[in-house]
Amino acid sequence: MSTLNTNNPYGDSHKHHILSVIVQNRPGVLARVSGLFARRGYNIYSLAVAPSYDPDFSRITMVVDISATPLEQIVQQLFKLIDVVEITELDPRHSVEREMLMASIQVEGDRRAQVVDLAGIYEAKVLDVGSASLTISLDDTPEKLDDFEELLRGYGIVESQRTGRVALPKLERESPKGGTKGKAS
Repeated sequence: MSTLNTNNPYGDSHKHHILSVIVQNRPGVLARVSGLFARRGYNIYSLAVAPSYDPDFSRITMVVDISATPLEQIVQQLFKLIDVVEITELDPRHSVEREMLMASIQVEGDRRAQVVDLAGIYEAKVLDVGSASLTISLDDTPEKLDDFEELLRGYGIVESQRTGRVALPKLERESPKGGTKGKAS
């Protein structure tokens, strides 16, 4: 099964699309998917993989760069892999996306309090405290992580790591009075 948006809904400048790929949860499947991308010269911008609600299947959420290869071609090649069960393109306007950032910042004295305050504003968590540094995590939209990371750079990021993006379609909702259904905002 494939649910694809054939027109790029983000305008001509947007070159990344999110694919949710359901695959059989077996050894070597991720290697075959990544091998396909390597052989064809496709770029994966972000990748996250985990078992799904059914332990027989895994969900691969990938953000793919379509600047050099049409999305339809990527999907056709993925479907040639026997372990691929379903592919869905997730339009950011109709999906919920999250990514996580962990960063260690070298801060002392008053600057430490400033970083803790900044973390509070962004609803980030302080995970670890050292004598001259902090490790902070934030789980949110990629855009909010970009903003937070940019602000942290001013304090001196020692190390950072971001997960791949994960996403699911927004749920249909019915109004409490039995009105019409629509996508959640």
